[in-house]
Amino acid sequence: MQKIDRGYFCIYVKSIVSDINFHKSVMIKICQNCICYGYGFSGMNYCKKVYSIMNNFALYVLTILIWGSTWLAIKFQLGSVDPMVSVGYRFALAAVILIAYCRITGLKMRFTFREHMCIALFGTLLFSLNYWLVYVAEIYLTSGLVAVLFSTLVFMNVFNGFIFLRTPVRIYMVAGGAVGILGVGLIFWPEISSFEMSDQNLYGLLLGFISVFLASLGNITSAYNQKQNLPVVQTNAYGMAYGALVIFICSIVLDKPFSFSMSFDYIVSLIYLAVFGSIMAFGFYLTLLGRIGADKAAYAIMLVPVVALGFSTFFEGYRWSVISVIGLILVMAGNMVLLKKKKQTA
Repeated sequence: MQKIDRGYFCIYVKSIVSDINFHKSVMIKICQNCICYGYGFSGMNYCKKVYSIMNNFALYVLTILIWGSTWLAIKFQLGSVDPMVSVGYRFALAAVILIAYCRITGLKMRFTFREHMCIALFGTLLFSLNYWLVYVAEIYLTSGLVAVLFSTLVFMNVFNGFIFLRTPVRIYMVAGGAVGILGVGLIFWPEISSFEMSDQNLYGLLLGFISVFLASLGNITSAYNQKQNLPVVQTNAYGMAYGALVIFICSIVLDKPFSFSMSFDYIVSLIYLAVFGSIMAFGFYLTLLGRIGADKAAYAIMLVPVVALGFSTFFEGYRWSVISVIGLILVMAGNMVLLKKKKQTA
């Protein structure tokens, strides 16, 4: 027990050291106050592994919490401004802030033409077309059914990762994803049970699946870009700029009005979605994706609607039924299957 406590002290000290590469001299200095120092570099490697796990867990939780809260912010975006145009404003603002940050901090912003093409593809898939299609799909489908559709991102990332990145298909990921999707389905069962097989609803389903598929391709493109040593922050900055440009072009083609609301609620929610929902959440999620893989990271998407309902419980008076509680248990069980297997393979 004493080793664990002092090991955490090492991790805490390490968290305020800017060198994240764990150079030998730095680790010696850090670990002198840690019990693992007596075990040599094998003990230091243990601290490094635990720090990495804790860091990934923090990225996982922060992603879920931020995206879970954006469901409330998005409600303030709906009104006088067309949803597609609002999405363009969101990513354009996020791109401007990120590019300014990169310039101020001196981060590399020059990339080859081929790298820009990869970034543009990534931004088009993840920050524009899929958002547009999911907004159109929600015209025909309930938000609960859309949440279930996006839960299939786990499966799509598994199989797209296998096809494009040659990532092996892990059976426990498929099993955990299936349990999680069943749980999400039970949570939103009242909305799903009212679904009718009309032409319009089937059209909405098709658009929803295409949206999720494009988002999955965006995930895989990000994983590929990171394998090519393209940094997450800069690729997100340019990717959001490219995504916003595509959204604005689509808005012009579809004759969407470029209006803007000066209301306090709209502006504050737009800033929140740009800074937290886009810059921070996508930064956390895509960093996590590069570390643990697109298949494992996608499970965070499955937990987002659960967290959103948690916020709704406190702010909107949402009441959990027996079926929704069972669904929540299944979602958590699917997550535990993933986490338990990860511990066994560590």
